[in-house]
Amino acid sequence: MSRVCDICGKGPMVGNNVSHAHNKTKRVWYPNLQKTRVIDSKTGAVKKMKVCTRCLRSGLVKKASQQSPKT
Repeated sequence: MSRVCDICGKGPMVGNNVSHAHNKTKRVWYPNLQKTRVIDSKTGAVKKMKVCTRCLRSGLVKKASQQSPKT
């Protein structure tokens, strides 16, 4: 499973843990991804996507309602 936002493409970032003795070891920062039900802007269909919280907060995604359609 890839840890990449389906909207903006944000993925893992790498860097170093730096100890008090200045020893460096590799580490990874992962984006805060949420599995959400999203309304596709082109087709209007509901899809499940992995979206980072920055995209959710900034309004780049229109979330689908959780209510089932009444018949």
